[in-house]
Amino acid sequence: MKHWHFSNVPTPQQIDDIADCLGDGAVLLLPTDTIYGLHALADSEDAVARVAAIKGRDGDKPFVVLGASAADFEKIGITIPERYRQQLDGLWPAPLTAILPLQTPIAASRGAQTLACRVPALDWLRELLARTGPLVSTSANRSGQPPVDRPDALELSLQTLLDGIVDAGALSGEPSTIVDLSSDTPEIKRTGDVFFSQKVWKTLRKNL
Repeated sequence: MKHWHFSNVPTPQQIDDIADCLGDGAVLLLPTDTIYGLHALADSEDAVARVAAIKGRDGDKPFVVLGASAADFEKIGITIPERYRQQLDGLWPAPLTAILPLQTPIAASRGAQTLACRVPALDWLRELLARTGPLVSTSANRSGQPPVDRPDALELSLQTLLDGIVDAGALSGEPSTIVDLSSDTPEIKRTGDVFFSQKVWKTLRKNL
């Protein structure tokens, strides 16, 4: 297992190494702007299946996908409704996950024709995503268990199933706000930070 450690921002060499591992189909523990998560290429059937097996996730439950920009999601078949495009461009990058229509299912959507997408508010992570393309991102825990806030809190039996760990120390971020934009009316599915969620709601409803 590979192990990268940094206290703030990874070096360019570390980002290169992490991108190479993911490009080879690895499943890695990565810090995000919210919490630690398991990550793998969003369009890799084998890598996504491994993430699902590690978590013990139901066979058809889709994953959240991270991208460097809204354009990254369009490259994998996401359609961003025109009525929401300007608002998302203004809100991202942020702890905001948007459920959006998907032209054709991909590995991460697990048969669904919508996909939960987020552009993280972490510069080095977006740099990594620009190199790898969209990544599955799911909390680092078995399904039904609480997520971890630092790598050494992840149970050893899960650590041994990973190809690598990126350790940036303890994180204290809240889970992202989730909003469903796959229909004519936006719907908040999960509230993260209360004040940010209120901002999201007001922004998305401006043109309704």
